[in-house]
Amino acid sequence: MSQRFLLQWRNQTTNPPHSSSRMPCCGVLCQYETNKLVRIQSVRLGSLKWSLNATILLFICMMLLWNRKYQEVDLVVSSVTTKVKGVARTQLPGVGDVVWDVVDYSGPAQEKNSFFVVTNVIVTKNQKQGKCLEVPPKDRLCRSDKDCERGGWDQQSHGIKTGSCLKFDVLRKTCEVSAWCPIESRTNPPRPALLAAAENFTVLIKNNIRFPAFNFIRRNILPEMSKDYLRSCQRSNDSLCPIFRLGDVVREAGDKFSEMAVEGGVIGILIKWDCNLDRLTQHCLPRYSFIRLDEKESNRTLYPGFNFRFAKYNTVSGVEERTLYKAFGIRFDVMVFGEAGKFSFTQLIIYIGSTLSYYALTTVMIDWLIGTSCYSAEDGQIYSKKKVESVTDKQKCVLCVSYVDERHVRLVKRSQKKSLQHVKPTSVRRHKEDGGHLRAAVCLLQPGIAVDPDAPDHKPASDPELRLRPPAWCKCGRCTPSSLPQEELCCRWSAGACVASSPTFERLVLHRPLLEAVLLYRDPLSSPPVGQGRTAALRHCAYAQYVSWRFGVPPDDAQPSIPSCCVRRVREEYPSPDGQYSGFRPTRMASMQACANGEL
Repeated sequence: MSQRFLLQWRNQTTNPPHSSSRMPCCGVLCQYETNKLVRIQSVRLGSLKWSLNATILLFICMMLLWNRKYQEVDLVVSSVTTKVKGVARTQLPGVGDVVWDVVDYSGPAQEKNSFFVVTNVIVTKNQKQGKCLEVPPKDRLCRSDKDCERGGWDQQSHGIKTGSCLKFDVLRKTCEVSAWCPIESRTNPPRPALLAAAENFTVLIKNNIRFPAFNFIRRNILPEMSKDYLRSCQRSNDSLCPIFRLGDVVREAGDKFSEMAVEGGVIGILIKWDCNLDRLTQHCLPRYSFIRLDEKESNRTLYPGFNFRFAKYNTVSGVEERTLYKAFGIRFDVMVFGEAGKFSFTQLIIYIGSTLSYYALTTVMIDWLIGTSCYSAEDGQIYSKKKVESVTDKQKCVLCVSYVDERHVRLVKRSQKKSLQHVKPTSVRRHKEDGGHLRAAVCLLQPGIAVDPDAPDHKPASDPELRLRPPAWCKCGRCTPSSLPQEELCCRWSAGACVASSPTFERLVLHRPLLEAVLLYRDPLSSPPVGQGRTAALRHCAYAQYVSWRFGVPPDDAQPSIPSCCVRRVREEYPSPDGQYSGFRPTRMASMQACANGEL
């Protein structure tokens, strides 16, 4: 008899099912559940475990200190103002020498936290309201007045069409328009840039920041910076200097000022505040960096650079005139990022709690190592068996089947439609002998018996009527029909004599003295029942003897199934008076006292 079945029986006899009703119960509030652990005594695995745990702990501490995960964090709120300084002299075509100061080259306000510096310009002088010829692009040439719809215009027009198509030069004709004349004719900016001297202009950036959660205020012009300091500081030797030379800004952004000044562009000035507001390590200083934000290569974009138009108006002889400027230049966008952190006990606890899950990597790694060829297969199987407890679904129960003409045990899934005899096995396992003391007891009681289940000494069936009409799935001729597919099982896989008719079956399964000795061994202090209780106990003990004989130690994840012919033979020997049978259940091994108490 398997030790597993004995332990199951002892648990049920020590704590009978009806005893729970006598114990006070207050539901889930009075229950505690914990995980089952498996302890492996191994120097290699123990060393590997603590090495991995130490590595994880080191990583957690490094991340805690490096990223300051113990701090509460707040994002920066800021404002920016700029002041550009510089003067340049240029020679404008058709205009002459022009001195440019900050009012001339700054242009109109662009947007918040940005400033603009003109670096190149196309000038169209003395424009007046009147009629003149449109600059003839390739797709807007005309042949007759019909091509120039009166009052029409498009996105590329400089004015409103008058309806006349006039000769522009020897080969081309174009539409006449009402516009500011003469129309701007030049499209490409001058090379080199007219205001290349803007490279030496400087800009003072004033940045005020606030972290509302900590009520912390600071600015990039530090308290120790005096006027004399601001007049002489240079970023080449002082990274905190708030005055920037435009040429240096473009260079640090990875571009050349003389090339960018021709068509213009957009430069980003990034100010990052990374503040540690803890008293012992307080630190809050700005860090500056630069990047070009627009497309650098002109041939990769349809409209390269950055430009806009503005005009200066005057009145000559009572007629309003204007000088049109198409200004190319560089727009500088000042962008402020940052966060401040301060120690918070709550954040520290949250971080520690979130990193405890990292230690699961140790378990995953060691479990994987045990399951690979790096570790012995036998130790891996023992570990897996101890750690994993399989529970089968009641609707998808796995049954264990053993045929007397085979040396292995089949595992099959219970089917509601197909007989158990015909269900294909999901796996096949070796027969694991039961080395328990019950087999020794059999040898002591019957020393002359040589148990050979594969070559039994069969005797003919006693009921010729059953041999004439056996079920279709029966191979031995002694099985009885059943309405349940899981009970349609024969003792043989191929045709042959029935094991239930052999002397071995009589001696190992049905022998009354043997069964009484087994029941007495299980419950030595109980008084033997009489009548129906005694017969039921012997019947269930015979079932268990068959399982121990044919299956040895059944797999933990399967329920052994007894053939129909063997069940019939046991019930013939130990019948129920009313003809009602509950069936054999391996998890409920019967004792004399249990049968006497009416628990079966």
